[in-house]
Amino acid sequence: MSFQSDAPSSRPEPAAVVLDLDKPFPADWRGAVLALGNFDGVHRGHAELARAAGVMARDLGTRPAAFTFEPHPRSVFRPEEPVFRLTPPQLKLELLAEAGLGQVFVLPFDRDIAAIPAERFVDDLLFGRLGAAGLVCGYDFHFGKGRTGSPEMLQAHCLAAGVPLRVVPPFAWQGEAVSSTLIRTALEEGDVARAADFLGRPWFVRGLVAHGDKRGRELGYPTANMQLARDCRLRHGIYAVRMRIDGAWHDGVASFGRRPTFDDGAPRLETFVFDFDGDLYGKRVDVAFVGWLRGEAKFDTLEALIAQMDADSARARDILAGTPPFLP
Repeated sequence: MSFQSDAPSSRPEPAAVVLDLDKPFPADWRGAVLALGNFDGVHRGHAELARAAGVMARDLGTRPAAFTFEPHPRSVFRPEEPVFRLTPPQLKLELLAEAGLGQVFVLPFDRDIAAIPAERFVDDLLFGRLGAAGLVCGYDFHFGKGRTGSPEMLQAHCLAAGVPLRVVPPFAWQGEAVSSTLIRTALEEGDVARAADFLGRPWFVRGLVAHGDKRGRELGYPTANMQLARDCRLRHGIYAVRMRIDGAWHDGVASFGRRPTFDDGAPRLETFVFDFDGDLYGKRVDVAFVGWLRGEAKFDTLEALIAQMDADSARARDILAGTPPFLP
């Protein structure tokens, strides 16, 4: 089962517009305040961009929108080293809508797009075809051929065109500048609580529940099995989690890794949902990571494994009992 990201959500419905530079743009696409960025993770810093775009749009009597790229540029230039995506495209759209950017302009990124000079990108696309009423970007936003586009370059072009620009400075949380890189590093270390602090919510994944090898059921711990994206570099180990099933969150404990006691196979997420006996096969669910329990380990006997699973479940219950409930 491959990672999926197009499940229904209770979040505001995003309006994604995929830009085709070979076709005319409808007139009603024009006139928005555009927040520019990749927005992977839609973290606290991105929320600050969305807030700034909303304020500018209200002042100008128009609407805010996001302008982003897909796929991530590194996937184009370094496909052998794909970036660990915090939010696949559909989740990114949903989270941007939740942050107040319900309209999202998505520019399909390839080498041809990367070769567009930054000046032409601004004057022809942002000002010319999209008629941006204003622009908002982060202090480190770069774009265009050779990444020569910068906040300073945007400032010069906006002044010449009479278009307002807001450059959002680094957004600090707990004394550190929030970034997607910082969050990826936290997840690679298994520190999901730290990642949640900088995201502003627990990091979660979405996928279809698939049939597994049924070992968990035989051990008294039937699990919902999911294959995550190949670029996922979450640390292998055991986590306290919550799973969203049909819009409702349920507590659980999950293992992400290669199952060294059994087959040492491809990484897989296996979630045991506490006090739940419904059929999950084929359902699309979200799994939110709340707390780190321990690293993956190989056990010499099934009895030792079951004893550890009992201890993991008890500890996960304690962590989740002290974690406020999630909204649907």
